[in-house]
Amino acid sequence: MNGGFRSRAKSGDDSNRNNDARRAGNSGRSGRGASAGDRLPKRRNGKAGQQGRPRGTDTRQRSPERRDTGVDAARVLALEVLTRVREDQAYANLILPKALRERKITGRDAAFTTEITYGTLRARGVLDAVIAECSSRELDKIAPEVLDALRLGAYQLLYTRVEPHAAVDTTVRLVESTGNVKAKGFANAIMRTISRTRPEKWIEQLTPTGEIAAAAFRHAHPEWIAQSFSRVVGLGDLDAALDADSGRPTVHLVARPGEISAEELALITGGEEGRYSPYAVYLEAGDPGELEPVRQGLAAVQDEGSQLIARAAVEASVEGEDHGRWLDLCAGPGGKTALMGALARFDAAHVDAVEVSAHRAKLVEKTARGLPVTVHVADGRDPGLEPGYDRVLVDAPCSGLGALRRRPEARWRKAEADIAELNPLQFELLTSALRLARPGGVVVYSTCSPDLRETRAIIDRALAESGAEELDAHGLVPGMEDVGDHLSVQMWPHRHGTDAMFLAVLRKGTQGQEN
Repeated sequence: MNGGFRSRAKSGDDSNRNNDARRAGNSGRSGRGASAGDRLPKRRNGKAGQQGRPRGTDTRQRSPERRDTGVDAARVLALEVLTRVREDQAYANLILPKALRERKITGRDAAFTTEITYGTLRARGVLDAVIAECSSRELDKIAPEVLDALRLGAYQLLYTRVEPHAAVDTTVRLVESTGNVKAKGFANAIMRTISRTRPEKWIEQLTPTGEIAAAAFRHAHPEWIAQSFSRVVGLGDLDAALDADSGRPTVHLVARPGEISAEELALITGGEEGRYSPYAVYLEAGDPGELEPVRQGLAAVQDEGSQLIARAAVEASVEGEDHGRWLDLCAGPGGKTALMGALARFDAAHVDAVEVSAHRAKLVEKTARGLPVTVHVADGRDPGLEPGYDRVLVDAPCSGLGALRRRPEARWRKAEADIAELNPLQFELLTSALRLARPGGVVVYSTCSPDLRETRAIIDRALAESGAEELDAHGLVPGMEDVGDHLSVQMWPHRHGTDAMFLAVLRKGTQGQEN
């Protein structure tokens, strides 16, 4: 429950605002909140803190116009981002950096905005459980914009070193800024009730029974995701896997082969060369888009695990001669395609890149500009290409559970039912890849998910039905240990510092597949 930020001078530290906060505190308290810290929690369907979007709420309806109540710019922007994430299904990691630049919020204020925005989105399950315990109303009866402000304030109380009076005061003012003036007393009562109990006590009090459910709650994950992870890493490693999802990921750069080396890129950017990919550089801080090598197209942002997968597609052993016909069957947005294309130049090879979305196909073209890559707008299940490829990469559409740390709101948007819907598509794409590969050619199947239903289950079915042979992929990630007990590779943030990416290599039998 540690944090790294103290309250800002504009956030309630002056005496006038302290007096305002104390006056607001006399406006009443919620019926349940008076003794919430002293009672055992009241469970809701056995899943405290895992409520979804408030029922009956039309997210297309805009919140009221904001009022200027003198709250500091950092918190105002944080609330605006939460609103856009809720109403527009926006991604905070895409809209927040741009908004910080536009409003010229920099330094500690920018860091504070980032912390409370991403933290609130990430910890929503815990925050909702605490708010529900202190509220006289069910969460779905609270105006969505008021609930956003309460979550933001609760995060400051539970996870940062912001002074309680500042968190309470600014939350009440933010509620007022949404136009819900009559909800000020309600918000004040909830925030004051939360502040009376130590964060550790709240977690202890609201943690559900059951080892996996408890780990999920402690680390602010839906229980079904914790169950998914536990099937791969086991209970002993589950806490570490979930905790890594809540950490701030290091930025990974890829040095474009033939343009710049990882050593040169590290020297120019002040970064550190990667541990596993020969093209990777780690950056601890800064905006990578402002780096000259990135601006010039010599380097790009790409997770090291993604780099290893593209490299594996090029390095895996084929039977017979490699004629230089390579295929990326699910190419958008183009990071793996570009790396394959850059490596293709050394082998006089050519990459066909298939993307079903015309918009994403344009992104692939832009990313791979100047490389031996041809982009096709087509469905990878039947792209209309001539079979006979030496190498095929299938970076299949998946749940994205392996990249939750990069999109803090994603864990609460996803549903377990999504996986069942994706499984047929994943298998059909892999089947298409095997059909397009030549006998003796290789197919690399990858997902940014560790869920067994999207990884081993797809591979095992393909092996049973296609006659393909699975190759040992461990040698394609040199130096990377503890990647699983199968021939495939499962990466993890807490073990390798990459996203939780999966990699398997199949070689098409000499008889091939005709159907």
